Amino acid sequence: MSGSFRGSGFGGRRGGPGENWPGTSAWEAMEQLRAQFERKAGARMGRGDVRVAVLALLSEKPMHGYQIIQEIEERSGGAWKPSPGSVYPTLQLLADEGLIGATESNGRKTYSLTDEGRRVAEAAADQPAPWEAQSARDGGRATALPRAGIDLARAAAQVGHSGNPEQVKQAVAVLDEARRKLYSILAQE
Repeated sequence: MSGSFRGSGFGGRRGGPGENWPGTSAWEAMEQLRAQFERKAGARMGRGDVRVAVLALLSEKPMHGYQIIQEIEERSGGAWKPSPGSVYPTLQLLADEGLIGATESNGRKTYSLTDEGRRVAEAAADQPAPWEAQSARDGGRATALPRAGIDLARAAAQVGHSGNPEQVKQAVAVLDEARRKLYSILAQE
């Protein structure tokens, strides 16, 4: 589309008609907001949290590694998505310790708890799961607000990428209004 920002994302780009492109500073601010929320939403959990989470999930039903990653992300409201580089080594370690076993079908390993693994999981059952503990520590702020901010930044990026100058101008007005309303929430005591 002629006059739209080029490339993916929108922060700091001067793709359109140059420095005077409507809302350039707003797009830079949205990029900063997106980056801040993604850092918070993607916050690292403690070192043993992946282990505890895997045991908790496998105590419910057998799963393959990708299911475990998706389930943790879903249960944490998107605040925590462990990487395959943390989940798969944890699965291997748990297997080496005899706490889980794996069955392979169609090239995919499905993991389940052994009797010993079930005892370990049951012993930890009175503790909140890592995704619940994180939410309790921050009052849920690490999930809903950052996720909403990321969604807003993505929508603004899409308008910045595909919108015409009038649409960009309208989007800037909407974002300005949203900012004012957010500050008014803090002013209500």
